[in-house]
Amino acid sequence: MESAGRKAVRISVWLLIGVVALIVGVAMSFQVGGAREREREFLAAPACASVPVKASGCLWEQEFTVESADTNRRKHRRKSPAAVLVPPAGDSWYVTFRRTGPVLSEMEPDDKVVGVIWHGQIVEVRDADGRRQQTSVGPVGWPADRLGGALACIPIGLAAVAGGLWALFARGDRRHTAAATVVRWHGVAIGGAALLTLWAQSANDWPIWAIPAIWGPVALPLLACMTGFVIAALRGELEDDAPSGPQGATPPPPSPTPPPARPSASGPGSDGSRTPPASGSG
Repeated sequence: MESAGRKAVRISVWLLIGVVALIVGVAMSFQVGGAREREREFLAAPACASVPVKASGCLWEQEFTVESADTNRRKHRRKSPAAVLVPPAGDSWYVTFRRTGPVLSEMEPDDKVVGVIWHGQIVEVRDADGRRQQTSVGPVGWPADRLGGALACIPIGLAAVAGGLWALFARGDRRHTAAATVVRWHGVAIGGAALLTLWAQSANDWPIWAIPAIWGPVALPLLACMTGFVIAALRGELEDDAPSGPQGATPPPPSPTPPPARPSASGPGSDGSRTPPASGSG
């Protein structure tokens, strides 16, 4: 069986994960509104009448030559995908991206691309085929990312904290400990469903409302499943709850049955000697 020290460490790790996930999730939820306002501002921004001499809220399209492009798939995987773009005049621009496609993955040195400059930053890159990709500072897509992150982190955090505290205050009770484990892992499943929903929304360019519309019907059955498993755990149906003590002690094996006794021979000849037959009178 697991030692008490290892159980305490495991519960502490779950509590730490839960607190961090809750903080991140709440912070992301507060960022959704600001991200949506910034996205609306970008989509409604007019084109600049001339080259802006300072950071401006209008959109300016500038042609660049690709000096280098690095998706960081093989080396420096922890770094963001990036490219170095050179304008016709002036210093080169180092641009990072949230993902590799669809434009960055096809970039080659000396390719021509168009960068959209907004508030002094390249927020979007367009290639010769008309494909577009937001950079790391691009405002399009950030509201969905924040919403999906909040829907993933908050359930994980709540379940980890609730399950961790439950297991902490129910030490020694196997049924309550099993129920707490059910709560924690179902929270992970609900958060994972939110991440998969966010990935599907981003891959298919669905609107932001598709995230809660898809995630909600998936999360409800998971909640119902969690409730059912918790009830089963509290009833002791998830583990062997054999009673302990004298009543539950394993009875000793029965003593072997002695072999049946052979019938004892009585009377003459019992010593094994043969009695000669009686001789007839003659």
